[in-house]
Amino acid sequence: MGSEKRILDHLIYLYGGEESHRILPDLQAIIDQYSRKIAAIPHRQSGKSHNLAQKGAVLITYGDQLQDEDFPPLQSLQAFLEANLFTEIESVHILPFYPYSSDDGFSVIDFRKVDPKLGSWDDIKTLSQVYELMFDAVVNHISSQSRWFKGFLHGEQPYKDYFITVDPKTDLSLVVRPRTSPLLTPFETAEGIKHVWTTFSADQIDLNFSNPKVLLELIDLLLFYVEHGAQIIRLDAIAFIWKEIGTPCIHLPQAHRIVKLFRAVIDVVAPWVTLITETNVPHEENISYFGDPLPIQDNGSYEIIGDQAHLVYQFPLAPLVLHTFHSGDASILTDWASGLTLPYTQTAYFNFIASHDGIGIRPAEGLLNENQIQSLVERTKAHGGRISSRTKPDGSTSVYELNITLYDALNDPNNPQPEIDVNRFIASQAIMLSLAGVPGIYIHSLFGSRNCHACVAETGRSRSINRQKFQRSEIQELLSNPNNHKSQVFSRMQQLLQIWRQQPAFNPNSPQKVMDLHKQIFSLLRMTPDSSQMILCMVNVSNQPITFDLTLAELRITDDNPFIDLISNQVFEPFMGNLPLQLRSYQPLWLTSKVT
Repeated sequence: MGSEKRILDHLIYLYGGEESHRILPDLQAIIDQYSRKIAAIPHRQSGKSHNLAQKGAVLITYGDQLQDEDFPPLQSLQAFLEANLFTEIESVHILPFYPYSSDDGFSVIDFRKVDPKLGSWDDIKTLSQVYELMFDAVVNHISSQSRWFKGFLHGEQPYKDYFITVDPKTDLSLVVRPRTSPLLTPFETAEGIKHVWTTFSADQIDLNFSNPKVLLELIDLLLFYVEHGAQIIRLDAIAFIWKEIGTPCIHLPQAHRIVKLFRAVIDVVAPWVTLITETNVPHEENISYFGDPLPIQDNGSYEIIGDQAHLVYQFPLAPLVLHTFHSGDASILTDWASGLTLPYTQTAYFNFIASHDGIGIRPAEGLLNENQIQSLVERTKAHGGRISSRTKPDGSTSVYELNITLYDALNDPNNPQPEIDVNRFIASQAIMLSLAGVPGIYIHSLFGSRNCHACVAETGRSRSINRQKFQRSEIQELLSNPNNHKSQVFSRMQQLLQIWRQQPAFNPNSPQKVMDLHKQIFSLLRMTPDSSQMILCMVNVSNQPITFDLTLAELRITDDNPFIDLISNQVFEPFMGNLPLQLRSYQPLWLTSKVT
C-alpha cells in the first residue's frame, strides 16, 4: 500500500471520509513543507532508510543532569560525554528539555522551545551532530500554564476545542488509571466551571485528538523535532491518547491508528527516524504497538514490516531482574526471555532496567505471583524506597511502581558491602546488554547512584528519589577516585559498553537463544546471522560460586578450540566434549571461541 493511501485510510478511520478529505490538503502541505526543509539539511541527507542493526546504546539523561557554573547544562552534558564516554555512547535520550511547569519536564508549557535554563536549539543542534538524539513527544497532554490551555480557559479559537470536558456525573469507572489523582479537574473558564480530563495530574491537561486540528498540530510538531535533530522520537504515554466514554480509554483502536499515521508520515518525510512507544503495561499489551504487518517493496523484493513502532520499551525486564537477584534464581527470567520474539523485521525491544521513572509493577503481572511482587515491595521499603499506587476501576488501589534507584534496589544501603554490591549491580547490567535489542542506560546507572532522600524532601514527589542532579566537577572528582563505588561502577560500565559495541553478535537484531543451564545462571547465546561470531552470555545471579561442565554439543560445537571471556580475558579450555566453567558470585561471562 502506498504512503498516501495509508495516510488517507488512517484519517478516514479516525474522522470519516468527508472530514478526512477536508483536512488531507492541510496534512499534505505540512508533509511537503518539512520534506523540503529536512532535505536541505546536509547531515540529514545521508540517512535515507531505516536500519535498527546500526543502533548503539542509548544514554537516558536530563538536560540539566550535569551542571557547570561556566556553561549552560546542555553544553556541560556534551562536555562530560565527550570527555568520558566518547567511544561508548552513540545515542542520547535527553528527557523533555522544553519549558515546563511540573513533573520534571513532562508537563510542557511550549513544545517548540528549549528551556532557557538548559540552553538553546543551537546546543541541541551541536549535540545532534555528534550523537543520535531521542526527543520526547509528550503528545497526550500539555501544561495548564501553556498558551493553548490559557486560550481554552478564555474561550479562544482554535483552543476552545483542544481539550476534553466531561460532566462530572458521567460514569467513568471503566477508565484505566495510572494514578490515584482525580481523572477530572475543575477549571474556571469564560463559560463557567468546566471539568477537564487530566489523566496524570491537574497540571497535565489531556489533548482532544477527536479534533483533527489537534492531530495536525502534533504531526507538525513531530516533523519540527526531526528538523531540529531528532533521530529517535519517543511517544510518551501514547496508550492513553484517545478517549471514549464507556471504554477503558487505553489501547483504543484509535490510539493505534494515530501511531500508524505518525509512522506513515515519518516514512514519507524522514524514513531513517525511529519511533519508540512508551507503554508501561503488561507484555502482550506493550508489544501490540509493533503494529500490524505491512508489506513493502524494495528493489523488486517484498519485506514484511510492522506499521507502528520500530522500538517498544521492554518493561517487564526491570521487575524480573530485581526478582532474579533478590531470589538468586534465574528461572522465571529464563522462562520469560525464552518466549520473546519479534513479529517483524526492523523492530526491536528497547531493553532497560532503570529510568527517570520508577520500576513499573504492572508489566510483572502474570509473570510474578502476588507473593513475589509483595516481596519486591517490601524489599524496596527496607532499602529506603517508596511505593506509588494507581486506582483500579473498582476504586481499590494497587502498586504501580517502585521508586528507588536501581543500585539501592539491588543492594541494601543499610548494610553496604562495596565489592559485592558493585559486582551485583554490574551483573544486572550485563544481563541487559546481553539481550537482543537496543540497550537504554539511565545516567544514574553509570554511577551506581544511591537514593536521594533530600530530593524527595525538596519536591514532595516520590520519583525524585531517582532524579538527583550533579555538578560536573563533583562527578569528575568522584570518578577520579578508584576507591569510590561510583568510580568503580563507572569504569566497569565503560568496559562493558566498549566490549558490547565492538561485537557483531551484539547487533540489536542478531538472533538470540536463551539457555536453561543452571537455575542460578541466566544464559543465552548471541550470534551473527551468518554465524561468523557466537557469544555465550552467562551471569551468575547468586552470591555463591558455581562450578559446572557445559556440554559443547548443546551449543552445536564440535571443535575443541578454547573459549575466551571478553570481560576478564580468562581462557576456558574444552575437555572431552565439555567446557568446565567456574563463575564467581555475580560474575558475568561473555564467552567466544578463541582462534588458535
